[in-house]
Amino acid sequence: MVQGATALISFGLAGGLDPGLKPGEVVVPAVVLSNGARLAADAALARRFGGLTGHTILAGDTVAASAAGKAALRAATGADAIDLESGAVAQIAATHELPFAIVRAICDPAQRTLPPAALIALNPLGQIGLVPVLSSVLRRPSQIPGLIALARDAARARQSLLRLVTTFGTD
Repeated sequence: MVQGATALISFGLAGGLDPGLKPGEVVVPAVVLSNGARLAADAALARRFGGLTGHTILAGDTVAASAAGKAALRAATGADAIDLESGAVAQIAATHELPFAIVRAICDPAQRTLPPAALIALNPLGQIGLVPVLSSVLRRPSQIPGLIALARDAARARQSLLRLVTTFGTD
């Protein structure tokens, strides 16, 4: 899987655990917390993306869906953000003694509880399952404003990543 690789870089979206992180804000964490390990990102590699931001990202195994759950994770770990991929990237890098960097944009702030439809939106292939989402919305139309806010913030986060890669990632 890493044959010939000299470093690993992972881009994507993250949920905020630190209430100070706003949607669209980019973090380049110095540390990944994964399975009880603190894995340090490579500062030289991170400079290609503006440098380490000093944040810590938690490698989650499930989506942090509620504001209360996010606050509990922050209190328990001290992490600033959470995602589902960084831990695997950092673990593979550590296993193969490769430098790594994680670049994440916040799409879901700490204060937000995700609407139920957001938790069933993606199928195992990463595609949006329109039928389950619409079914959930029909059962609970009150989640529409939350879905719109999440979509807006996810678009802002993707734009931030694109700007960052365009600005720094061409070295």
